[in-house]
Amino acid sequence: MENKDISKAFKLLSQLMELHQENPFKIRSIANASFKIDKLPFKLKDKNPDELEKIEGIGKSSAAKITELLEKGAMEELSTLISQTPDGILEMMTIKGLGPKKIVIIWNVLEIETIGELYYACNENRLIEAKGFGLKTQEEIKKAIEFKMANMGRFLYAKLENLAYSYQQDLLKEFIKTDISTEVIITGEFRRKCEIIDVLSFLVVSNQGDILINQLPKVLDMIEPKLEKNEIYFQDINGVKIQIITCKLEEKGNWLFKTTGSTTHLSLTQNYLKSNLIFDNEEDLYQSAGMSFIIPELREGYNEVELAIKHQLPNLIVNEDLKGTLHNHSTWSDGVHSVEEMALYCRDEMKLEYLGISDHSKTAVYAKGLSIEKVLQQQEEIENLNKKLAPFKIFKGIESDILSDGSLDYPEEILKRFDFVVASVHYAMKMDEEKATNRLIKAIENPYTTILGHPTGRLLLSRKGYPLDFEKIIDACAANKVVIEINANPLRLDLDWRWHRYALQKGVLLSINPDAHRTEGLLDMQYGINVARKGGLTKTDCLNAFSLQEIESLFNSKKA
Repeated sequence: MENKDISKAFKLLSQLMELHQENPFKIRSIANASFKIDKLPFKLKDKNPDELEKIEGIGKSSAAKITELLEKGAMEELSTLISQTPDGILEMMTIKGLGPKKIVIIWNVLEIETIGELYYACNENRLIEAKGFGLKTQEEIKKAIEFKMANMGRFLYAKLENLAYSYQQDLLKEFIKTDISTEVIITGEFRRKCEIIDVLSFLVVSNQGDILINQLPKVLDMIEPKLEKNEIYFQDINGVKIQIITCKLEEKGNWLFKTTGSTTHLSLTQNYLKSNLIFDNEEDLYQSAGMSFIIPELREGYNEVELAIKHQLPNLIVNEDLKGTLHNHSTWSDGVHSVEEMALYCRDEMKLEYLGISDHSKTAVYAKGLSIEKVLQQQEEIENLNKKLAPFKIFKGIESDILSDGSLDYPEEILKRFDFVVASVHYAMKMDEEKATNRLIKAIENPYTTILGHPTGRLLLSRKGYPLDFEKIIDACAANKVVIEINANPLRLDLDWRWHRYALQKGVLLSINPDAHRTEGLLDMQYGINVARKGGLTKTDCLNAFSLQEIESLFNSKKA
């Protein structure tokens, strides 16, 4: 069990204890332990019980619970509270904006025990009568429920990644017992590297497909399977919708093409494809239509077919093109690892040339944002580390909060000390489109803004981004030579890839930033690469594909 899983168990325990109105002191102790565990730079599973007790902020009681989790995979106290809580109330706790205090009133006062009942109560204006609820809160809860309902059965690409490859291996292992030439290929949305997956699709290539389909129950637990011709569709025990299609070896190209592209892409290519031709690979299929091969990520129905006909498809960015990483946090704010630890991981493990540290600014008190004094101290540390780690370079940055009026939260004499500034919104996110757009444009026009961070503030499948006029935002970045971030955290992936092309047309540089708060988070840049390729990004238009010398020159010219 990893630290993050242990932290989540402690967080749930503290929430359920609050829900069941247990000792407030004990609740705070468990909640603090959850936060501490999530930020530890080492793995708890590698520690013995005595060592666990000596960890600052853990203590004897929490250490015993950690040991119980590690040894038994469960915590008796947590299991007891879960058993005492209706399923609908547990599900309610996953809704944004609903904490234990509000749920206590919903459950005990309004006697509501399911999300469906809660949604109905919102429509009936019942919540505004309860203590601590008003019309605004009721509307926010209603919108959060609607968002959750719309996204049920959908999963982040990153959450399904390990499962998809595991299923692929399990299927192949079973099927080659019958047909040694069998191929199992992940196709559909996953192959296109879509950020959200509705259906996990597999293509089984074998001349004995009918026999192989009947072997599926040996490999997967199938809920309500539906079989139709060469396709079976079902849901697994995780709630993931799965589609498995079989085809003959000589038709592999045709079926990979059919099962990979979006509906729009298939429609756009239809006029160019010759009917009744059979292909065992996709390259020949596209060539027969007079097109260059279109990689799966691009098959979304934008301008890829037009470019393929003209043989003008871009040479898309790959992970190896990245020379450095920007927008990263350290222990100076809410990060888990020190600046030096982040730098060494970049240099030694990822073979990068530079690291940009941009801890939270002073307004972000919840994230230990840096006071002016702390900024100066951190910059002194970075200067010393640069002497020690040369030729590797650490750039002195900051993630400066964009205030409600669009200004940044440091005075000019401090802003000019940074090598680069990432300007991001973290609060007051419920403005209308005009106000939100004007707020960002003012920040973009600030001469010290280098990068616009996670432009919409969205959290995929959890929180919609704030409404923006994207063309105005991108046009402002072009006019002010401000880079736009592709935040590579798989929960964000923001700027959305559907706007990358417009930004590139306007000459705006994009930067694939992991927003890493620990060394492992630096690896999230691969998810940024995935969506950047969908958006048509090449290495020449990616800021952190610049060499150290090139990016130093750009930062210096911006400051000048």
